[in-house]
Amino acid sequence: MSSKSRTKTELHPTHPEVSISEFRGVRSLHLNDDFSGDTAYAAIQGSMRMAVPEQIELEYVQQMMMWMLFVENPAHIVQLGLGAAALTKFCYRYFPEAKVSAIELNPHVIAICHAQFQLPENDARLQIIEADALDFVMNPARHGKLDILQVDLYDAEAQGPVLDSPEFYQACADCLSEDGMMTVNLFSSAENRIKNLAAMETAFDAVVWLPEVHDANVVVLAFKRAPAIDFAVLYQRAAIIRVNYKLPAPYWVNGLKEWMTLDTEA
Repeated sequence: MSSKSRTKTELHPTHPEVSISEFRGVRSLHLNDDFSGDTAYAAIQGSMRMAVPEQIELEYVQQMMMWMLFVENPAHIVQLGLGAAALTKFCYRYFPEAKVSAIELNPHVIAICHAQFQLPENDARLQIIEADALDFVMNPARHGKLDILQVDLYDAEAQGPVLDSPEFYQACADCLSEDGMMTVNLFSSAENRIKNLAAMETAFDAVVWLPEVHDANVVVLAFKRAPAIDFAVLYQRAAIIRVNYKLPAPYWVNGLKEWMTLDTEA
């Protein structure tokens, strides 16, 4: 495929069209209703560097893994919103004892992740489920069953999370185990971000976030039960993550430390 080339899936009457683009060795996924040229690219929903397809390319997606600072061996990791499958593939590879599930409403996203983003087929540990994320977390059968939730739910317009109510975040908290954690990507206006944070704070014992990255995303970490924070321990853990998983975890600890300083001053 040539640089900046673009392909599309077939249209589905109830789901956005899915397209991919490639530029300088990076393949990206887009949701869009009308594509008419390079200047009309829809928002990037996820990316993969072709040379290292199982690594996480985008900075904010890397930050979605910051729960690794606090837990080493989760039993069940769930992704709400598949994107380009970066998180799902990473968790499936690097947590071989964990069950990994991804919930995605758009069948075109699932199909193109299998075809173009090297997402493995379902097996005993991996389950890609075509379903509504709200229905998934609202199911009482899942209460207390999940260790990690990673939430990245956007439509083609990408103006803010498509699920952001207090009821949704409470359902997410209900699905988590006693020491479970949720990471959320917030790509939105300041007003919408405040709304989402307030909703999370009603459902979780502690909510923290990293500084905004260059592409205007803010990643939030919500704890069902607030942990004891020891920054010396976190930096030690971050160094291990950087070496073993090629993720910039020391920067996450810096961000958490900055957040705590600002929160204390406020």
